[in-house]
Amino acid sequence: MIKAYCPNPIEQLIAICWEEKGYFNASPIIYIAESKSCYSIVIPPPNVTGLLHLGHAFQQSIMDMLIRYQRMKGSYVLWQVGTDHAGIATQLLVERDIYSNYKSVTVYMRCCLIAESWKWVSKYISIIYSQMHRLGNSIDWSRTRFTMDSDFCFAVKEAFIKLYVNKLIYRDNYMVNWDPKLRSAISDLEVELRIVNSFMWYLRIPLDVGSVLDGLTYLVVANARPETIVGVACIYVNPTDSRYRSLTNKSVDLPLVNRSIPIISDSYIDMFKEAVCMSITTAHEFSGFRIGKRHYTYLICAFTKGCYLSIKDHLFSWYNKSIWFNSIYIPNVFHGLERFVTRELGLSELERLSLLDKKIAYGSLVPYGDRSSVIIEPMVTKQWYVRTTRLAIKAVGFVNKNLIKIVPKQYENMFYSWMSNIQDWCISRQLWWGHRIPVWYDIYGDAYIGHNEKEVRIIYRLKSNSFLKQESDVLDTWFSSALWTFSSLGWPNYTKEIKAFHPTSIIISGFDIIFFWIARMIMFTTYFVKDNRGNPQLPFKAVYITGLIKDEAGNKMSKSKGNTIDPIDLINGISLKELLIKRTNNMMVSKLYIDVTNATKKQLPFGVKAYGSDVLRITLVSLASNSRYICWSMDKLEDYRSFCNKLWNASRFVVVNVKDRYYEHLLMNHRLSLTDKWLLHILNEAVKSFRVYLDSYRFDIVVSTLWFFVWNELCSWYLEFSKIGLCSGNMMFKGTCFTLLVALELLLRLAHPIVPFITGLIWVNISSLLDKRAEDSIVIQAYPTYNNSLIAKRAYVYIEWVKKVVTIIRTIRKELPIVWFNKAVLLTRHISTDYYIVYKEAVSIYIYLANLDSSSIRSSIVKYIEPLAGSNITDGVWFMYI
Repeated sequence: MIKAYCPNPIEQLIAICWEEKGYFNASPIIYIAESKSCYSIVIPPPNVTGLLHLGHAFQQSIMDMLIRYQRMKGSYVLWQVGTDHAGIATQLLVERDIYSNYKSVTVYMRCCLIAESWKWVSKYISIIYSQMHRLGNSIDWSRTRFTMDSDFCFAVKEAFIKLYVNKLIYRDNYMVNWDPKLRSAISDLEVELRIVNSFMWYLRIPLDVGSVLDGLTYLVVANARPETIVGVACIYVNPTDSRYRSLTNKSVDLPLVNRSIPIISDSYIDMFKEAVCMSITTAHEFSGFRIGKRHYTYLICAFTKGCYLSIKDHLFSWYNKSIWFNSIYIPNVFHGLERFVTRELGLSELERLSLLDKKIAYGSLVPYGDRSSVIIEPMVTKQWYVRTTRLAIKAVGFVNKNLIKIVPKQYENMFYSWMSNIQDWCISRQLWWGHRIPVWYDIYGDAYIGHNEKEVRIIYRLKSNSFLKQESDVLDTWFSSALWTFSSLGWPNYTKEIKAFHPTSIIISGFDIIFFWIARMIMFTTYFVKDNRGNPQLPFKAVYITGLIKDEAGNKMSKSKGNTIDPIDLINGISLKELLIKRTNNMMVSKLYIDVTNATKKQLPFGVKAYGSDVLRITLVSLASNSRYICWSMDKLEDYRSFCNKLWNASRFVVVNVKDRYYEHLLMNHRLSLTDKWLLHILNEAVKSFRVYLDSYRFDIVVSTLWFFVWNELCSWYLEFSKIGLCSGNMMFKGTCFTLLVALELLLRLAHPIVPFITGLIWVNISSLLDKRAEDSIVIQAYPTYNNSLIAKRAYVYIEWVKKVVTIIRTIRKELPIVWFNKAVLLTRHISTDYYIVYKEAVSIYIYLANLDSSSIRSSIVKYIEPLAGSNITDGVWFMYI
């Protein structure tokens, strides 16, 4: 063993060796034949939009630890790996790439953009998998999947068709988050709420002829978005306010567009205490949409898909859901204006007409598209939906019965809250990249469902020359992701992988996608996958929810802030110059560029040194507590680097000092001292703790247990005790060598799932001492189990007492001023004969005292020594002056 452990490039060579020997390959045929336990995890598929970030490394370190643990326990394991096509994000990046080269995306047809997207995917899947290799993930790489593979595409279509046939999918006009830059509906997860300083404008809306309120011929109406005034359908007043009772069901004249609209009472006004009445744009506000549905008012869509004011408003009717193209008057001056230009012009016009009463400043939450960074426009559009109520009831029932365990338990309430308020799921997106919806329309707009056009014509007996056009929308990425646990294993075919590895054992994910992914996987799996008896099958038996990693200041990591950390940079190291280029690349705002540069120089003035995969992994696993947010710390990374060095140096001590290479000889001819028995006892207890905390998902406690044993018990105490045995006679020497070797080998197997490379390398170095074959590897060794034969409570009590005494002596020496004369020795009575060697070395230690008065010395003795007197080991402890 070399003097200092250097992870690069040893870790990469070890990983290649393990993969070439096929240690991570799964073979479900053997598993079923032998009827042994199976353990499986499907990786949350990373998006092919870029590189893995620290959050990915965090979750994958936990997954790999569990996979290695179960493999060593004897379970047959499968870690199913794959990537997600990430519809919106990928198309946006591909379009940006096209624009940088060709200056125009509009010249591209659908097939061309899809071709460019496949090139992008090919590039980034390779990068992502290389990162996983470097992290040390023990994956069966022969089973990689992608959510746009042909088999997966077939499964997605099959799922859509089954839901449609069973009337769980429908198409309708409904309110969605509309991204005007992407020109597509987006999910709530893709919406970022930002606090923006804004105003509430109070407008004077003229009452109908003959109507008067407190002597006034107008209502003062609150409006937060004046640009939508042309789409206002009603004025809402508070039903408990007596002033407006006489006006209910009357009307007002909407300014600028000269349209008469009704006055309706609704309790929604109570939410805005400062507002006496409000104008509601039913087609551009989620709350207004619900109010409009309650009162059957029209929904007037004021904007185009690019959020420019329409020349004609689209009128939606609740009664027959049809679309009317009524010629609602819009002044020519507003035609085609962008929505916020419309706001300014409209306010100017209202002020000119003396219809602007006042405005009040307030901070509002404004929705932005997290991909496009433009303000989202709530808009009524025609979309495809999944009816979720029936599916959600079943999903909640499985969690209620504890058939699916959510860890930490606190996230169960979040799951129940979301599921109890579930709305129908909008699954269509106005994109080109993704799973195109398998629906075809004829010239009359009638819909036909099938896997392809040929199948549609056969099923519906349509003529070969009749007109058919496929739906242009694609499915929401979360739709295909909801099928991930079983489709990645071969569904809709009932494959041997599904038989062996489904339901999967656990899913590891972040709390922010419990509803968007975890809940939907439960709903879809229980609907589509059945067991041999026809009962719904679960996607997984447990859900482990991780916290969100933030930077050292507690800020969310993002590329725009320049505070992200590439896990590979922590493993391989990176210079400050390269790191600055990486963090500031493509930043358009000069101030942001300067802020990120200065912050990086302050935080990492010399860049990042190479820590290796093991150090990163154990650091990340140590953060896996029950906390919702986790602050990253480079100091903690440095601490665990020291820990790995400590483990390496302790192992070198064993290799150098264990001379006898015949393990069986050592096993048969040794006599264990109390310290030997003590070490094996506490290591045995550590094995029990490891298994308990691994099985209960307290990974942070697992790491702290490992840290304490290696750093404190092994290195600080036993290695010092062992020097006595190594310098003693033959029997004592053999006992110490045996203990050092056996304890180290057991410790390496115990720690291997967390730090696989350093344990694997050390294990190879001691394999000859253990009489192991050269081709053996720690990967295929058995995980340690609790051994009753190693229990040694008497030795544990003795040595723990010795540790206390030695610690007390050290404390006294620190507290008292020391000079090199006037010495005293600590004496005890009734020390056991077999305890003499340890006692002599550890207890009979000279304490050099200064010229102190007897009261100072006695106070230290009373403070530290007297509590130990009368123990079951000795009935007296005192100082004798020399």
